[in-house]
Amino acid sequence: MNAVSSPASAPASGISHTDALPPGTRLAEFEILGLLGVGGFGMVYKAFDHSLHRAVAIKEYMPSALAGRSEGQSLWVRSSSDQQTFRAGLASFVGEARLLAQFDHPSLVKVFRFWEANNTAYMVMPLYTGMTFKQARAQMRTPPSEAWLRKLLWSILGALRVLHEGKTLHRDISPDNIFLQDNGPPVLLDLGAARHAINDQDRKHTAVLKVNYAPIEQYSDGDEELRQGPWSDLYSLAAVMHGCLCNDTPLPATLRSIRDRMVSFSRVARTVKRQFGVEYSAPFVAAIAKSLALRP
Repeated sequence: MNAVSSPASAPASGISHTDALPPGTRLAEFEILGLLGVGGFGMVYKAFDHSLHRAVAIKEYMPSALAGRSEGQSLWVRSSSDQQTFRAGLASFVGEARLLAQFDHPSLVKVFRFWEANNTAYMVMPLYTGMTFKQARAQMRTPPSEAWLRKLLWSILGALRVLHEGKTLHRDISPDNIFLQDNGPPVLLDLGAARHAINDQDRKHTAVLKVNYAPIEQYSDGDEELRQGPWSDLYSLAAVMHGCLCNDTPLPATLRSIRDRMVSFSRVARTVKRQFGVEYSAPFVAAIAKSLALRP
């Protein structure tokens, strides 16, 4: 039996969590093989599809701060006061799956199947192989070339255009949410729908936003002068570029709004050229700098 048709052949990820579904758990036609990742609002598993004989990824809604695993597969909410917040996050998780199913772009996650059960919900997606942008940058000795970054940005901006034309914002772009496939274009992960629904319920902005990449308008509570829009995603993507060249996280927008001490992107580009001999064109630098403006 070859590796494609045998779930037992899949290696374990080495990640564990007390509330994770154990290997061998069956969810409909899918068999859990291991835990791939854990976030504050969900868990991602490697699984085997016994119907189509292929490996897939399954994302489960699991806000660990609000819920735990009872015996079996069902979730329970830790406190009655958290029920509304849990339900809001679940509804947005469902909404994220339905949104992704509507969009078709190589750099957006595809949703093969989705269902609700066990007081939670599951999203079946392709099993991508590769690493995150953050992991890739950590392995680089020097900042990447403009050509490399342009190729990445071309794919991600194409995905954002599809989202924005569909009246949808990503709102969670960061180096962790850009996945570089071994074979294929980069993929934009995690729309952050459940994250922001829970944020809206709790109003704990700093606990759920990627503070170094979120634009200032994501901290506002409906202020008309700080409306979110496509420019919000562009700010986050530009912040990723700034951090990439600096090899450090950019200054949070909240601190910049008080006194902007962040080194300008043009100065960063000049420093990279001087130290590493990597040069960036004036139009490229200007585009990133404009997207990093606090007020678009």
